[in-house]
Amino acid sequence: MENQINQVSDTAIMAAAYRAMETNHQNAIFHDPLAAKLAGERGKKIIDSLPKQAFIGGWSVVIRTRIIDDFIRGAIDEGVDTILNLGSGLDTRPYRMELPGLLRWIEVDYPHVIEQKETCLSVETPRCRLERVKLDLADVDARRALLDEVAAQSKKILVLTEAVTPYLSADAVASLGMDLRSNESIEYWLVDYFSPASYEYRRRSGMSKSMENAPFLFEPEDYFGFFFRIGWKSKETRYFATEAERLRRPAPLPLVTRFVMRILGFFASPERRREMKQYAGFVLFEPVNTKERVAMRDRDAQRVHTADAKTGAADAKRYISKAKKTWAS
Repeated sequence: MENQINQVSDTAIMAAAYRAMETNHQNAIFHDPLAAKLAGERGKKIIDSLPKQAFIGGWSVVIRTRIIDDFIRGAIDEGVDTILNLGSGLDTRPYRMELPGLLRWIEVDYPHVIEQKETCLSVETPRCRLERVKLDLADVDARRALLDEVAAQSKKILVLTEAVTPYLSADAVASLGMDLRSNESIEYWLVDYFSPASYEYRRRSGMSKSMENAPFLFEPEDYFGFFFRIGWKSKETRYFATEAERLRRPAPLPLVTRFVMRILGFFASPERRREMKQYAGFVLFEPVNTKERVAMRDRDAQRVHTADAKTGAADAKRYISKAKKTWAS
């Protein structure tokens, strides 16, 4: 079937379709009664066009939805008064979750995405103070102006970027992260986590080809180190596999695959088993303080110095070896 994903915003329709499917599940771990309306027939066509291996992506959408729901509930209990959802897509949490009536919830996305939501949900009533902003996050000046405005009007903010950072370049993620860090009232940032092994799986499974119009661009080798250097450290990480076990919703793998994974897990080292369970998830980040950032900078400087010294020693050995050959001749 012809590829149905033409741009990144189409992935929001795909995610809504998966949430609609979960809502109809006998043992649903959340209910999103508006998802089917938002996904429409287009959502079904997108899912039907994906390779067979894409079922793991649908399961991931379901697990990540529940993880984020739980993180948001915890943040509200800790006093968060504003949720800033950047790249909000077709999320319906302001309508389906039990939320404080005074909670301020701001959705930010491309104009056409916001317009679709406003049309589809015009007769629905949110459970909190919901606002929508039409904005391309790549417009740095407009983004910074929005962040400054929201920060000035809030005491404690959680920023959600669900399925946003994977589609950004490393430079764009760094720019966004530093902008968020510059506002003191932004206390938490919820971000997708993918391990290097998960990137390779996407390429092998055929998902990368199906998503060629919306490719993953952000693939750091040192994920947590990357975020630390732009001012954010992990407060808590919840991995899909671990949460799936807790929720009793394991990945719907074929019987043969499950058998092979059990055998591999039996013979694998404890570290390897841990890596297998930590291939993807969601991270609740909090700001790094100045002392921690200075310590990281010093460690980085030491690594560079050590690397330079090793490079210098290697160069010296090569020079001496070459010189000896020259002398011998």
